[in-house]
Amino acid sequence: MLKLNKTVKSMAVLLAVSSLALTGCGRADTPAASSDAAGGFAADSLIGVALPQKTSENWVLAESLFNDGLKAAGFKGDVQFANGGVSEQQNQISAMVTKGAKVIIVGAIDGGQLGTQLKQAKDAGATVIAYDRLLLNTPDVDYYVAYDNFKVGELQGQALLDGMKAKKPSGPYNIELFAGSPDDANAKVFFDGAMKVLQPKIDDGTVKIVSGQKSFEQAVTQGWKAENAQKRMDSLLVGSYGSAELDGVLSPNDTLARAIITSVTAAGKPVPTVTGQDAEVESVKSIMAGIQYSTINKDTTALVTHAIQMAKDLQAGKKLEINDPTSYNNGVKVVPAYLLVPQIVTKANAAEQFANDKVLGPLTK
Repeated sequence: MLKLNKTVKSMAVLLAVSSLALTGCGRADTPAASSDAAGGFAADSLIGVALPQKTSENWVLAESLFNDGLKAAGFKGDVQFANGGVSEQQNQISAMVTKGAKVIIVGAIDGGQLGTQLKQAKDAGATVIAYDRLLLNTPDVDYYVAYDNFKVGELQGQALLDGMKAKKPSGPYNIELFAGSPDDANAKVFFDGAMKVLQPKIDDGTVKIVSGQKSFEQAVTQGWKAENAQKRMDSLLVGSYGSAELDGVLSPNDTLARAIITSVTAAGKPVPTVTGQDAEVESVKSIMAGIQYSTINKDTTALVTHAIQMAKDLQAGKKLEINDPTSYNNGVKVVPAYLLVPQIVTKANAAEQFANDKVLGPLTK
């Protein structure tokens, strides 16, 4: 019962209740879809990559990595961002189908709003790979490649506890919770993973959410926008922390973490323990300066590389490598998945984590 959001029930709720919470528990009972490649195709075929909005550094990096990697593999690449929103991404996927893409890799803005386009892709004989975010409530997705995002949440929850304990060994601790955008299927996964770690401490009184805003619905940040997180943090500080001390904030990514820290600093309060994700440059600098406590290293290069390898295997008619064939039920089918392992990063281990990173490595010296 660990991956609470991966059942039919939870995915249906995500789409049905104002695009917010996924609930339910248990692993999927539906048999896993076959991971056998359905034949091959020409080595210079078109591969489409539909990416969401440029809301974080990792998505911007993915664009260049896909362009370079697909070219190096001998494919024609069509890599598109949908900064105009869901309708733009729908049109982009349809265009990729029309152009004859043999594989379409989709990092969805809203994983539940692409059903018509994905069916169009499948009807045309294309293979659909969900990238980073699961595609929901559709049979027309073949594979999923991502980091283990429930584990990301668990690492964030534990980092929050560890960071607060380092500052104040005895507790108790006052915290606030932030979550990602409700139209991103990963947002609830991160939140549930963190709450698996935090809830026992909330139950025994070690941790208190002073505002009382404990649910995913109350914690969401629409569009993953920094300004939305900052406004909410401003309101929380005014409403709940006139005299109370804020010890920690669960932030699901680095962009929101920096917005939260900006809010706290502007209010003239000490910076609490703040978590993050994506190992963005400014947040790694902040961690090394002792401001933001942690981030999550999800190497975009490794994720893009594996997605391209999946396309190469499909082109060659090979069986794809799948390491989680049963956990990811999107509401209609179980999607065979390949999961990469995320890593927690704090000041203590940043140099080790980024030793081979040409951009982040020098920041940790």
